[in-house]
Amino acid sequence: MNKPSNPNATALQPYLSPLSVWALSVGSAIGWGSLVVTGRTYLSQAGPLGSISGLVIGFVMMLLVANHYHFLANRYPGTGGLYNYVKYIFGYDRAFLAAWFLFLIYIAIFWANATSIPLFARYFLDVFRFGYLYTLFGYEVYIGEALLTFVVIALVALLCIKSKIVTARVMVVMAAVFTVGITVCFVGAMIGHGNISSLTEPAFVPDGSALRQIVRIAFISPWAFIGFESVSHSAAEYKFRHGNMFRVLFVSLVVITSLYIFAILLSVSAYPEGCSGWLDYISRLDEFEGLAGLPAFYAADHYLGDLGVGILMASLLALVLTSLIGMLRAVSRLCYAVAQDGILPKRFSVLNKKQIPSSSILLVLVLSVPILFIGRTAIGWSVDTTTIGATIIYGFASAAVFKASRQEKKKKDVVLSGIFLLILIAFSVYLLFPEFFSDHTLETEAYVLMTVWSLLGLLFFNRIIRKDHARNFGKAIIVWITLLAFIVIMTMTWVERLNESREDAVLSDIRNYENGTAESGVLEKDEDEFYSIQHDRLHDADRTSVLIITGLFGVSLVVLLVNHFSMKKWEKKATEARAEARTVAFTDPLTGVKSKHAFALEEKTLEKKILGGDAGEFAVIVCDVNGLKMINDTMGHKDGDEYIRTACKMLCEFFKHSPVYRVGGDEFVVLLEGHDYTARDEIMKEINEKIESNIGSDKVVASLGVARFDPEKDKSFHEVFKRADEAMYGRKMQLKKMGAVTRD
Repeated sequence: MNKPSNPNATALQPYLSPLSVWALSVGSAIGWGSLVVTGRTYLSQAGPLGSISGLVIGFVMMLLVANHYHFLANRYPGTGGLYNYVKYIFGYDRAFLAAWFLFLIYIAIFWANATSIPLFARYFLDVFRFGYLYTLFGYEVYIGEALLTFVVIALVALLCIKSKIVTARVMVVMAAVFTVGITVCFVGAMIGHGNISSLTEPAFVPDGSALRQIVRIAFISPWAFIGFESVSHSAAEYKFRHGNMFRVLFVSLVVITSLYIFAILLSVSAYPEGCSGWLDYISRLDEFEGLAGLPAFYAADHYLGDLGVGILMASLLALVLTSLIGMLRAVSRLCYAVAQDGILPKRFSVLNKKQIPSSSILLVLVLSVPILFIGRTAIGWSVDTTTIGATIIYGFASAAVFKASRQEKKKKDVVLSGIFLLILIAFSVYLLFPEFFSDHTLETEAYVLMTVWSLLGLLFFNRIIRKDHARNFGKAIIVWITLLAFIVIMTMTWVERLNESREDAVLSDIRNYENGTAESGVLEKDEDEFYSIQHDRLHDADRTSVLIITGLFGVSLVVLLVNHFSMKKWEKKATEARAEARTVAFTDPLTGVKSKHAFALEEKTLEKKILGGDAGEFAVIVCDVNGLKMINDTMGHKDGDEYIRTACKMLCEFFKHSPVYRVGGDEFVVLLEGHDYTARDEIMKEINEKIESNIGSDKVVASLGVARFDPEKDKSFHEVFKRADEAMYGRKMQLKKMGAVTRD
């Protein structure tokens, strides 16, 4: 595995104080859902005590996550958060998986809070609902609300691009606004209510076990906290010691958990006339309009009047804006980091003059434009994917700590990360195989979105492989296996939900037919015809299920095959490139014989064989071409090069069965083997006679010395080479006496 470089470790300049990081952490984790969705979702599934208990369990688990991020950020403090950590510990392929799901989670939260802006306007202003376009999944889309949303997210993007310091200050102010605002409304409601113990009556939803309800909330609690760790993407921008990161995250988690608990208790502290209690109120929320449809706001109005509503309005607006800023920063830093490794085009890794990844911020803005016209309902489904996504990314963080701490022999971190991994595996089974628990915690559409996202991941990974000239990606098949497994599992769960819906519809029609409450056209059918129709409906559902599963699996296999062939193509090119590079490195460019580098490698090989007693018979010839310097000085280097080539050609002609190496400007080495070795005396006699006949002419004169490897005496290759070199110098003196030019 190629060791990743870390070019982004210092590219972004430090400026974030602990207070700024706290504000970013809290602001990124909680948004519209903390006051509007959480009370309705959690209370309807587990009641106040079940919801609070599940959140506290989630808080404890998030402390482990905070410890993981603290551990990793102190060792890999670059930009990119989890992507950066996984890259260094597991390599680029697994880092791509982490980045792929991180992007989904953060962009989903960003979009969810962006589409809450029209809802905010509907509840409190209702002046932007003009220019009706269409109704999508039950949600009415208006031009006015789309324009409002675009203006808000564009202003947020502009703020993040223009000044990171001002952005951090805005986050601190708004985090203080919603923290103080929600706390004030909670305290006012508790004082006004008086009997706090009665708030949790009933403590749980009556039609289920208390333990099951607590576990259900605990399993979806990552949704409540996801985003608090997003500050790790800005670790390179901390203006304080990374050793303080856990303290900052701990305070963030305490505040986040407290605010969720305050919102839950606030939501059950008051209810409209006609409702017998919080349970009756929550179950009938769809019947109420305006503030009555928002339990927390109704309670604030009930106890504090317009002041309470105003405080919560300001708090909710601050929650939405901080979440938008926090998630935009997180996504942009993630895009900036992955662009440096070629996952995205390099232009997204460029910083502007203020050291801000403005191109990445604009990318998020452009990707967000379509969601303005999709509507809140469809985007709301994507929020469910964050529960699955949180389990995945926290699993990556835990696995990274587990591996790194084992290498460093940090027993405490090994145990904590190992325990948390087991917990996350249980979470995954619960979320990915809901049919075994008869618990529809997540909407069906969430599984559809995860299926699509996994399929897109396969396609995008193919693009990366094809453009990865550095060959960092595609070395681990785990990416393909994981994404394919997600496609299969998510599709099966999705299809199972579709079958359940069809079966429920068929059973309902059968009951209505049998008790005579069905439509008149249905009741007119005889029994055999009616049941035949119901059988066909179930059969069609099964056939549709098979087609969906087979189709998606087939598409996935095609993508896998395309990825496989892309890899093979790149491997072939890489092999050819390595072979070419090896040939170039091992070949002397002037003469075409083997190079000095090739001789060095062969020397090491022979050295090992000699030391191991495995060396066979061989001899070494050291050759020095005489008079090269004089030719260069008098006739020029071009003639000198030709003189060297002629000398080399002569050596190759006489030693046809042995490798010839050019080891210096006018120096050659021949390793005699085979026939050249056995006939070395005769060949040496012939070549020396030819050289002597060249003295006094323009032809090549060279000094050759030979030495045979003696396994009884020679303990290293150097000893053999030294004798050959000494013999070469002895020969040079002989030639000099014969009148040969030996000045080099």
